[in-house]
Amino acid sequence: MNDQPTPDMLARIALAQVVEPGNPKIGMQVTQRGACDVVSEMLAHLSNTRLPDLAAAEREVELAATIGVRLVFPDTLDWPTQLDDLGPSRPLLLWVRGGGQLRLGVVRSVSVVGARAASEYGLTLASRLSSDLARAGWSVVSGGAFGVDAAAHRGVVAVRDRGEGPEPGLTVAVLACGVDFGYPKANASLFEEIVKRGLLVSEVPLGTQPRRLRFLVRNRLIAALTRGTVVVEAAYRSGALGTLRYAEKLGRVVMGLPGPVDSYLSGGVHRELRAGALLVTSAAEIIEAVGELGADLAPEPTTPNRPRDQLGSLSRVVLDLFPAREAIAQVDLDRAAGLIPGALAVVLAELEAASMIRPNGAGWELTARARA
Repeated sequence: MNDQPTPDMLARIALAQVVEPGNPKIGMQVTQRGACDVVSEMLAHLSNTRLPDLAAAEREVELAATIGVRLVFPDTLDWPTQLDDLGPSRPLLLWVRGGGQLRLGVVRSVSVVGARAASEYGLTLASRLSSDLARAGWSVVSGGAFGVDAAAHRGVVAVRDRGEGPEPGLTVAVLACGVDFGYPKANASLFEEIVKRGLLVSEVPLGTQPRRLRFLVRNRLIAALTRGTVVVEAAYRSGALGTLRYAEKLGRVVMGLPGPVDSYLSGGVHRELRAGALLVTSAAEIIEAVGELGADLAPEPTTPNRPRDQLGSLSRVVLDLFPAREAIAQVDLDRAAGLIPGALAVVLAELEAASMIRPNGAGWELTARARA
């Protein structure tokens, strides 16, 4: 931000101090008439509601500068233009704490969200996916909460600590409180790590405490900032699914990580997968879904080669006729194979040469190599 904020900037700060975030009515008025006119009109019609205070806005600017917080406004260099997709619910401005540039940092980004009371499976996968995304140069956006959010942030922090990858992605925590407040307080050390290796972002002024509604509204920013949202674990009524809803409305890619079929914490994810969300199991699959068409393809899954994979198709068919642990008589094998006279003898010779079968009395049996 410039050293001297413009009247429009001060007006936006003043509005953010008295209006709940994401208010579409105020947002539409600001878009149509400008923040200064909206503030002037509110001051001209005194009521019992809180009124914008331009002097308080100036103090906010001074405080932000003192503690190293940047104010980012629409149509400025560091403003993420994808937030404009929110229309009248677009933030009036953002408070940003940490190094790096917000706009560049979220050009290639994915939001990773999920249950607060996550299982060990959910925590491990959230951290692993986020680490792999960061290592590949993708930033990870989440909400700074307990559980999946914190695991996702920590996964990126670990990669940046070790300097893995040519240019690892950032971790961005979008908060429902002031960036100087940090909620939950038990994550205070994590927030400090994020400030060093990523960004804390909020659309509410410094010192603002969280409220339930602010968490729900905050989720639209997590969805809008990124190219896609992946839910790691979520029960049927999980707030993380709200982020997925916003992503879907905004035309972003919606993804889910499957869990155990009997897991309560994966019930909401599985429901979304059945409804059309993309099933993903790795960072490579996530990048393929949100990356450049035809350029960020995930490698095809491979399986270990087995000895029988080297056989011809007819030899594999005959081999499948053998019992797993018993011998089979030559006459029974001949009847089951149904081959022309002499053909079975050729196949059996090939299988014996490949150490897949061995003679056993009047018949044949599989070797340990064939059972591998």
